Parts: sequence; structure tokens; C-alpha cells
Amino acid sequence: MQIAPNNLPEDVQQAKLRFGIVGSAPALLGAVQRAIKVAPIDLSVLVVGESGAGKEFFPKIIHAYSARKHAKYIAVNCGAIPEGTIDSELFGHEKGSFTGAVASRKGYFEEADGGTIFLDEVAELPLTTQARLLRVLESGEFLKVGSSTVQHTNIRVVAATNVDMTRAVAEGRFREDLYYRLSTVQISVPPLRERGSDILLLARKFASDFSERYRLPSVSFSDESRQALLHYRWPGNVRQLKNVVEQIALFETGNTVDVPVLRQYLPANATVFTPTLAGNQQHDYHREREMLFNLIFRMQQQIDDLRARMGLQSELPPKAAETVDEFEDITQQTPASERPVPVVLAKFSGPANETDSESERRSIRDALERNDGRRKAAARELNISERTLYRKIKEYGLE
Repeated sequence: MQIAPNNLPEDVQQAKLRFGIVGSAPALLGAVQRAIKVAPIDLSVLVVGESGAGKEFFPKIIHAYSARKHAKYIAVNCGAIPEGTIDSELFGHEKGSFTGAVASRKGYFEEADGGTIFLDEVAELPLTTQARLLRVLESGEFLKVGSSTVQHTNIRVVAATNVDMTRAVAEGRFREDLYYRLSTVQISVPPLRERGSDILLLARKFASDFSERYRLPSVSFSDESRQALLHYRWPGNVRQLKNVVEQIALFETGNTVDVPVLRQYLPANATVFTPTLAGNQQHDYHREREMLFNLIFRMQQQIDDLRARMGLQSELPPKAAETVDEFEDITQQTPASERPVPVVLAKFSGPANETDSESERRSIRDALERNDGRRKAAARELNISERTLYRKIKEYGLE
């Protein structure tokens, strides 16, 4: 779900202002609206996105717009709790249940009864804890560590992860049944590199906030450095941008930041001017590959023309023939008008006024005659695959 910035619903605008969400990327606005829509419906939600992309805003939105908004909201970082104590933290323990348990303790699921619990980095939960969590989601029941008394809780779970959950399930690191329970509704948070001009809005905000907080002269960015900010991939997302901008605001106080200065605050191997694709665009490797093959074939045609003028035979070496065959498979998927100029497969030179197609047809016919109609042998002589030869035979009516 994506929303155009010029068609922003009122509730989305209010949520942005309330939670300090900066940006107008359609994918971001769509994620906010999705959170608002699911909030009144008591379903489990899984928020997915890269680390540092801002996933922590969405469970807060869900809680604030739900009927549980007056009850407790507890956020738990599952990756920060040692495996040996995670069950105790989530479900509580009884006195004497393990060394150091000098008193009974309520867990987060008991403390947040009636409210919302946010499980950040949920993919880091041990498998044993995952089984306990599944029981809570299915029946609302849990056991304290060291207790045999079943307790009940009425709680809504919102989880978040930066892990590919389908891969984690396939590798046995996460329970499949729990994954489907948690992801009844899924919200995808876009990475910073796909948010376009939001990068500049966030950079300006972080610089301004830092300057106001510490009463320092503000920094500004040159046109070139703004373009560099847009083109850098930001692997650490919003968290990395905030860190970089605050360093610049501190050490470059009152200055205009140009590209050489900006480079000093980015990783040493950072490629600043490599354009990134925004929104849902993806790099079209198929098209790029086709363009390269077109270039190769245009060069081959020029070579063939030169050979014909010089009275030399035009023949492709085996490796080139394999490349030709591979490209022909690709071009079958493209309109005929967009296909590259065909390569002449002539084994021997022909008349000077012979067209490429006539030369190719004659070469195939002669090869078949020399090999008594054995197509495999003819294909080997012509340095093409049998499949390509069959297609050419049919194309030129040589059956």
C-alpha cells in the first residue's frame, strides 16, 4: 500500500505529527496508514524492515490507535536479553526456581496484561521461548519459570525483525507456526535509500535539532553534497544518517558542507555518487545484459562486413557461438523490432551482393548437405546449438 504525498489522509498526517515521523515517501505513508487501519482490530502484527529504518514507530502507532491505548505498552529487545534469562523476563519466575531467584517476579506478559507488548528483534528468540510464545498467542496461557500453575493474560503482540523470516524458517531457526501467528498482518518499512528526498528532510531536521539542543550555529549543505546524500546507499538507514549529521553539526559548526567534507564522515569505502533507485524500482539486469549483447553483435556485424570486403570467411569461434546461442534465447522474449541485428553464421564467404539472411540460409543448407542431413554434426560445424539449428531450419524452410 502506497499513498501519494498530495493525497494524504488526515489520520496519517496526525500520526506523523504525533510521533515525529519525517518524510513523504509513498511507501512510508502507506506503512503508517496500514498501522492505523489494523490498530482497532486485535490482531498480531509483524513489522519488517532493515535495521535502523524506524520500525519502532509502528507498534506505538498501533497501540495509540487501539482500544488498549490506556493500558500498558512494553517494548522488549529480544536480542539484548541473554538466552538463559529470556523466559524469566518474558513470563516471570517463582522464588527459588533458579540460582539468584530470591523472590517471585512478574514477567512482561503479566505486567502488560490488557495492553500491548512490542517484541523487537523477535527472530533472536531461542526455540524453547518461541514455543512458550506460541502458546500465549494461541490461548493466552503461560507458565512462570519454576511454576506449574497456568496463568492467563490478555495481551496484543506486535513484533519486529530485520531478518528474512522465510529463510529463518527454512533453516530451522524460527518456528513456522509461530511465524504465521505473528504475521497475521505484516507491515513493511522501506529502507532510507528508497525514500528519495526524505533523506534531505531528515538531514535538515537532525542538523537543526542538534544545533538547537546545544546552541550551536547551524550547518548547511552545498548542492553537490545534497546530491551525494541522496546517492549514498545508507546501509545503516535513518540511524546512520542521524549519526553522520550530528557529527557534522558538531565539528563543522556554522560551515557549508561540501562533498570532500561529507566524505570524511562516511565509511572509507563509501561510494558517494553511485545512484540508487527509489520506490519500488529495481535494477533491470536482464535489460542491461541485452544491451551488452546488442553491442557485441553490432561489433560482430562490422567485423563480418569487413571480412566480406576482404574476401575472408566469417566464422565464430566456439565460445562466441555459445554466447550467440544464449543471447538468442533472450531475444526470443523481446519484440522483433527490439531484437539485435542477427549474426551471419556463414561458414564460407558468398557472393558480395548476398544478404545476411541469404548467406546464413546457404551456410546452413550446405552444412546439412555435407553432413548428409545429420543436424547434430551440422550444428557442430556451424558452431551453434542443435536447438538454434532446428529453429533456423524451420525459419528458412529447409526441412
